[in-house]
Amino acid sequence: MRRRSVRNLTIAAMVAALYTVMGYFANIFGLNFLVFQCRFAEALTVLPFLFPAAAPGLVVGCFLTNLLSPFGALDWLFGTLATAIAAWLTMKMPKWYLAALPPILVNALILSPMWAWTDIGAVNPAFWMACGWNALTFIPAEALVCYVLGTPLLKLLPKISVLKPALRPQAQTPAA
Repeated sequence: MRRRSVRNLTIAAMVAALYTVMGYFANIFGLNFLVFQCRFAEALTVLPFLFPAAAPGLVVGCFLTNLLSPFGALDWLFGTLATAIAAWLTMKMPKWYLAALPPILVNALILSPMWAWTDIGAVNPAFWMACGWNALTFIPAEALVCYVLGTPLLKLLPKISVLKPALRPQAQTPAA
């Protein structure tokens, strides 16, 4: 049991560190908090499908990256909450090709209103228009990162022999 706990803690710590470094690097180029948010670290959000131990690392990495957010405490709370919910749902996905859907949908549902609130400051027709616009701009960028960058991870990582003991037993990976 102890070996499994150390392995899980190591996976979580590595994912947190990688997400944070990727997030801070993308922030140098202003990619993290734009209208078309293209946070490359979000490619890692598919990892709980293969490694449930990656979920806490994603939450920590997201929180540390969100410390840079111009939305402040709202993003620290709701952005991190969205990642936590998406990671949990990703663990529950029955097939590998569905693993990218929770981060896309949950983030769109939680972050779009948060961004609209920071822009508008009241729930009125302008808020709903901003919310819709945010979702329209967010979903394609998140889908691009999760499917184009994240899905290959689902195919490649199970082939690495040292990672096989940490894989979720029922994780179905794509055929070679």
